[in-house]
Amino acid sequence: MENYNKENIKYLQAKKRIKQIKGFYIHALVFVLVNILLVFVNHQKTGNFEFKNFWGTFFWGIGLASHGLSVFLPNFFLGKNWEEKKIRELMDKDKR
Repeated sequence: MENYNKENIKYLQAKKRIKQIKGFYIHALVFVLVNILLVFVNHQKTGNFEFKNFWGTFFWGIGLASHGLSVFLPNFFLGKNWEEKKIRELMDKDKR
């Protein structure tokens, strides 16, 4: 029975990880598609590329980069198993 629980936990963790990765890929795809459309529309209206029209793209790119870091380097900021440690800490606190 204990083995089933460990496998079930690993499955749920893997499922959560896949959901995070999928979310990043969707975010990146939307970023690329929207910005291709913005460049096209800007070029049609002005006939050239002006960076001043793309400040939103710049900051969105920073957001996308931080999203990628949080998905692919989660241990970089909070350390390995931080989430599990906090869960145990809160569960122990509730027992008191």
